[in-house]
Amino acid sequence: MKRSTLRSIVSFLFNRLTRLNVIGLEKVPLTGGALLAVNHFSRLDPPLVFALVQRDDLTALVADKYKHYPVISWVVRTVDGIWINREEADLHAMREARDYLRAGGLLGIAPEGTRSRAGGLIAAKTGVAYLADKAGVMVIPTAISGTELAVSRLLTLRKPPITIQFGDPVDLLPLARGNRDAILQRNTDEIMCRIAAMLPEKYRGVYADHPRLREILLQTN
Repeated sequence: MKRSTLRSIVSFLFNRLTRLNVIGLEKVPLTGGALLAVNHFSRLDPPLVFALVQRDDLTALVADKYKHYPVISWVVRTVDGIWINREEADLHAMREARDYLRAGGLLGIAPEGTRSRAGGLIAAKTGVAYLADKAGVMVIPTAISGTELAVSRLLTLRKPPITIQFGDPVDLLPLARGNRDAILQRNTDEIMCRIAAMLPEKYRGVYADHPRLREILLQTN
């Protein structure tokens, strides 16, 4: 199946079965390397992004455990996804992702590294900030809410409300050798607080009381 056909099917299903609210899609660049940093509450999150972003070079980093799920594995192959071992520092996957971005591709990634089952954001890893620096690309924070309840609502024949918002590119500090780890953490917190600011309060999780989030909310209100 062609990528375009798969996108049409997934898009049709979301539009027909959910009450979808899309904000800021125009902020995703039409060309050039970029990272979509997306929070992750549900397995529906990646197909939702895929259905909305009309770029044929959009792909994602995907946990290699899904190689054993036939349908998911087939979809990942269809969109040329990059498998990553989440249990260790997978340098091969990170190099592949870096090269893909440098070549002008668009890559989706969950900074938290896994689905949150806590009902809100969990602490992110520094991989997205590291990858953005190595590839020299912008990071677009992307916030999704409502997908975590979508399947259960569909089973009761109700259309679940889902909101996805794309934010402005995040300003990240360049990594410096002397305080590299501190800057990586600062950049990671900046990405996550930008995502948190676009989410309803109940979803902000471990970033709810972050000082940077309070600054962002004051600037936007």
